[in-house]
Amino acid sequence: MSDNGNDTPHLPGPSLWPIAFAIGVALLLLGLVISWLVALIGAIVAVVFGLLWGRDATGEVRAEAPPIQPETPADDPGAVEGAVQETLPGYTRSRFLEASLIGLAGGMGAVLTLPVLGFMVLPSFTNVEEDEADLGPLENFPEGQYVIATYLAVPAQGEVTRRTAFVRNNGPTDDGEPSFTILYSRCVHLGCPVQPNGPIDETAMTEIEGGVELRPVLAQSFGCPCHGGQYDAEGNRTAGPPVRSMDRYTFSIRNGRLVLGELYAVGNVSGAGANATISRYPWSVPGTHVDGVSAWLYPIVPSQVTG
Repeated sequence: MSDNGNDTPHLPGPSLWPIAFAIGVALLLLGLVISWLVALIGAIVAVVFGLLWGRDATGEVRAEAPPIQPETPADDPGAVEGAVQETLPGYTRSRFLEASLIGLAGGMGAVLTLPVLGFMVLPSFTNVEEDEADLGPLENFPEGQYVIATYLAVPAQGEVTRRTAFVRNNGPTDDGEPSFTILYSRCVHLGCPVQPNGPIDETAMTEIEGGVELRPVLAQSFGCPCHGGQYDAEGNRTAGPPVRSMDRYTFSIRNGRLVLGELYAVGNVSGAGANATISRYPWSVPGTHVDGVSAWLYPIVPSQVTG
């Protein structure tokens, strides 16, 4: 109460909760770019400190108000002596503000948290583990020439899982080990199917058990018909919007047969064939940078391998 008799509104004191809430939001937005773990931590921090901030800011109005007794007019002709008057439950303004604040904070938490959790959990249900692919005997892959190999990634699911790889037998390495260049046919711009820039010999098509089809092709480069991406014979980007070199497969030789393994991303290839040095990275979706300054936006750790 001021000296002049007027009520002075009581303002909440300074608090660190708004700063912590802002830090949580900043972490959430940053995490959407660099790491889902950072985004989750940011969402939790924002929700927790948002609730604390709201509770602190409304501490005065949430004080319990004395219950208000309903009035009964003394001269009410309908009042019956000795009758029990029904008391309706009170719902004060402070309780309404508290419920509204909790509901608003819960809604904000859901908006911030559910998309992050969705992006973290959804791949567990959408990513299908693919089997290794046996492409057949090594004699089906002449040295120095590309072969288009199509195969079923998950044979039990049929043609919907058919994949295409461009396979070139590079001959032996300096250590006498077999070397293959195996490029995945998806453009690393937006995932369109890449085509070989050269004639395909359909008459020499070979079918292998398990749904594998092999077609020789005279290709010294590859191109994407969707947006003009171009790659050289090693899969390096030469023109257009792709952000890295074509993805490659790991491989193994078992009983004289070529077996495809996992996909991996490639930043750049130096050299050619068996003597190529490949900047290898964990596989990532099309449109993702894996080296250079832009790679700082993505949590991918590079490694070097020799093909």
